[in-house]
Amino acid sequence: RIAKAMPPLIMGRDTPLKYCFEPDEDHTDGYNSAADLREMVASDPEAARVVEVAKGLEGLRRQDGIHAAAVVITKDPLTDYLPIQRKPESGKPKEDAPIVTQYEMHGVEDLGLLKMDFLGLRNLDVITDCVELIRRTRGIAVDIDAVDLADGPTFEMLRRGETVGVFQLESAPVRALIRSLAPTSLDDIAALVALYRPGPMAHNMHNDYADRKNGRKRVAHIHPDAEEILADTYGLMIYQEDVMRMAQRFAGYSLAEADSLRKAMGKKIRAAMAEEREKFVAGVEARGYGRGLGTEMFGIIEQFADYAFNKSHSYGYGYIAYQIAYLKANYPVEYMAALLTSVKRKLENAAVYLNECRIQGIEVTVPDVNRSSVDFTPLPAGGGEGGSGGENGSGGGGSGPGRIVFGLSAVRNVGNAYASRVIAEREADGPYESFSDFCERIDLEMIHKRPIESLIKAGAFDGLGHPRQGLLRVFEQIMEMTLRRRRERDLGVMSLFGELGGGAAFEERPVIPDVEMDRMPKLAAEKEMLGLYISDHPLQGLDQALGARIDLPLVELSELEDGRTASVGGVITGLQRKRTRKGDPMAIFELEDMGGSVEVMVFPRTMAEHGEDLANDAVVLVRGRVENRDDATKFFASEIEVIEPGAGTASAADPVLRVRLPPEHLNGEGIARVKRIIEAHPGPSPVEIRLDGRQALRLPEGYGVDCTTNGVLAELRVDLGAEVVVA
Repeated sequence: RIAKAMPPLIMGRDTPLKYCFEPDEDHTDGYNSAADLREMVASDPEAARVVEVAKGLEGLRRQDGIHAAAVVITKDPLTDYLPIQRKPESGKPKEDAPIVTQYEMHGVEDLGLLKMDFLGLRNLDVITDCVELIRRTRGIAVDIDAVDLADGPTFEMLRRGETVGVFQLESAPVRALIRSLAPTSLDDIAALVALYRPGPMAHNMHNDYADRKNGRKRVAHIHPDAEEILADTYGLMIYQEDVMRMAQRFAGYSLAEADSLRKAMGKKIRAAMAEEREKFVAGVEARGYGRGLGTEMFGIIEQFADYAFNKSHSYGYGYIAYQIAYLKANYPVEYMAALLTSVKRKLENAAVYLNECRIQGIEVTVPDVNRSSVDFTPLPAGGGEGGSGGENGSGGGGSGPGRIVFGLSAVRNVGNAYASRVIAEREADGPYESFSDFCERIDLEMIHKRPIESLIKAGAFDGLGHPRQGLLRVFEQIMEMTLRRRRERDLGVMSLFGELGGGAAFEERPVIPDVEMDRMPKLAAEKEMLGLYISDHPLQGLDQALGARIDLPLVELSELEDGRTASVGGVITGLQRKRTRKGDPMAIFELEDMGGSVEVMVFPRTMAEHGEDLANDAVVLVRGRVENRDDATKFFASEIEVIEPGAGTASAADPVLRVRLPPEHLNGEGIARVKRIIEAHPGPSPVEIRLDGRQALRLPEGYGVDCTTNGVLAELRVDLGAEVVVA
């Protein structure tokens, strides 16, 4: 109760307990948000005692740790400069423990030693893997460090905001900013990386940059003398280097003094920034610009204490983002395959990438013992059979970019070693002809129930013509008979009819029944083994009926302000019915839509009203409150409604199509595009245009659309961006 009353993060920082109870200039927002906490402490003696103890504990070192990326570099042995120690890790020999400094990071810096952070990015592995997949599938050697920095398809994709899976540019607000900014060069991408940070955003620089670049606002400089410094950034200070040059020009700082100012910003040292204020303002006044300009300029600079980027950092990140965007725009099948492979150990978090494949028209298919590689296999349209899974069939085919076959190693209970041996046998002696042939050919020690049952449930034998339900009924008998026969053969034992005169052996294995699972159990088993719905989705056919009533997709909940109320929808998975300490029923489940998932908590009051409606695989509309704390999103349900099958068909009441129109599209061109798309899909469903979180306009009856197909939704999403369409 007390923890929930703590103020949310302000600019990514906690408010110290002390300043929840005492006003402080640097923590005004936190103090204002802590009103409930102060009231609780004033009225509840137990809460007051807890807070008093917590004040004494706050700020104390709980334990020592190792910096995730920092390395200390010295000319001579480290022990000439500072003490070192080993940091033992649980379950590992002490002699293998990493060596760390006994001084913490600030002490190391105070000694004047070089400390560098070496960051490891999963995205670099994705780039390497994608380049290798392109070589294997197309025979093209892409030099990723020499790509065309003015590539048309790349910038067209960026301007559409189709950047799911692109480093630094994935979140919905960033995608909206990209569309508003409409980048045309690497400079714009680097600026975007620097702009979408708390410091620049505090002064609305991200929107100002986009508006000034595209002529929606006049380029204005804080002073005419700033034009030569800030011309490339449309009059805005967005990099630390910009601030250094402004300090030199306007406040008379030396390079060393300007660098000290940069360090104060880069290290987020608020106390040091406060000391710089008077010096800076006095310097501006001394150079004849006036104290008022100095105060205004430093007010902007001071915000940079909250995560300003230096230019080299921005361009480094921007270049990686561009390389990834280049691969996604020009080789989408290979890139999405590499991206899915990079998250194969936590595929339940990859629903957003699977949904991106659907949006791009890339079909992702279930694993296949005759087509899958260890990892995800791209089959681009018109290309060959990428990877090692190309014995039969053709490439991607169809009118889309191609297909991706699920990797065998990503199936639960299978793993790299097992998958590699299945593929090695296939490559040595050709495709498997049947399940019995599979059992006859793989190594004896691989014939185990657990991995083979997982492969069946995942659909890996579908391509052999075996229905999953039928195979599940008899696979253990086939395995046992095959094991027995192979062991007898190894011992030289012949069956009654087998192998006399070289004739065919008597087939005593059971026939696989021609029985398939019902749709929902089949999908549930698929998700259990793969972490995702692949061959189908419980929401397929219900997306319009459900989408017409939600406020936003689940993937966007993390962008909402903590405590905000919203309506969301999806399918229930992982339902757990529990009891509170008082014995009242409650529930926890994962709510999943086509692009993401969120943990939903159902407390006793809501449980009493809606508990009987909760069931795994049920499609529901949930209204409740979002909680975004500690990089985790939870949703607390207050109302739950089951959406019945058939609600999304043409016979249902005409749903409302809601279109969220961001500010960058509120111009003649944007409105004309929306009008053209709506007129191309006439029908009975009303259209509602949302201008922001509060305003909505219902279009006249003559502008209804046909929502019985995905045509209007797809065209709006392609033309204006995926998150523009609410439903």
